[in-house]
Amino acid sequence: MTDFPTSLTSPDQRCVGCQQSEPLGFDFAFAYQPIVDLRDHSIFAHEALVRGTQGEGAQFVLDQVDESNRYRFDQRCRTQAIAGAAALGMQTHLSINFMPNAVYRPELCIRSTLEAARANNFPLNQLIFETLESEHVDNNRHLTNILREYREFGFKTAIDDFGAGYSGLGLLADFQPDLIKLDMALIRDVDQDRVRQIIVRGIVTICEQLGVTVIAEGIESAGERDFLSDCGIFLMQGYWFAKPAFKALAEVSPQAWANRSVTHIEDI
Repeated sequence: MTDFPTSLTSPDQRCVGCQQSEPLGFDFAFAYQPIVDLRDHSIFAHEALVRGTQGEGAQFVLDQVDESNRYRFDQRCRTQAIAGAAALGMQTHLSINFMPNAVYRPELCIRSTLEAARANNFPLNQLIFETLESEHVDNNRHLTNILREYREFGFKTAIDDFGAGYSGLGLLADFQPDLIKLDMALIRDVDQDRVRQIIVRGIVTICEQLGVTVIAEGIESAGERDFLSDCGIFLMQGYWFAKPAFKALAEVSPQAWANRSVTHIEDI
């Protein structure tokens, strides 16, 4: 779906949260980090990562978010990330993190996101919405309902930090997103860690059978890159390819695509 549903513009089609008009109380910006595709050395997407206006880290911003402004912050993140991506001329997918507990009714709370996409001529099918597996969600059914609604609008859906929390497999059983992003704790030194290798291969096998694409995040070495590609993971993100670029699109270093130069433990 790419057309803007005009029925959502009427006041009686807005949830309580959508009618909050108080100012947020603080400003923020975004850095964008590429997610690469090893198969053709292209950029599949950029993830929008919240930053302070002077480039301060995400926690600096998140420390200012509480129950009174969580909804407005979540909405501003979506609209500001889309506007920033469009201004930079982004042609890839744009991945945006969202807070499930800030969404009251997904079919209504999506209004400002749709308006931002229309205003910036950003295709809906190039938007990815990520939710953290490790984030506390009061009602798992509410989360899966959000993800299903977003898919109906034409967005892609993703579970971020898969393997970091306690509900990943249960969530995957209830809803199969387009993408999962393996937590960097599973990725770190995976080329030298047999236990991590077994776990990663198992997740890849499950996702292949469910039709879910796996992204590996937190790649910091050629060894990690090579082992993961051998497993059939081709979408990757991490400092090995590019650090987040503040208010810009980062370039991927030619070194990131270099031929295999290390041997991982299974080859020994």
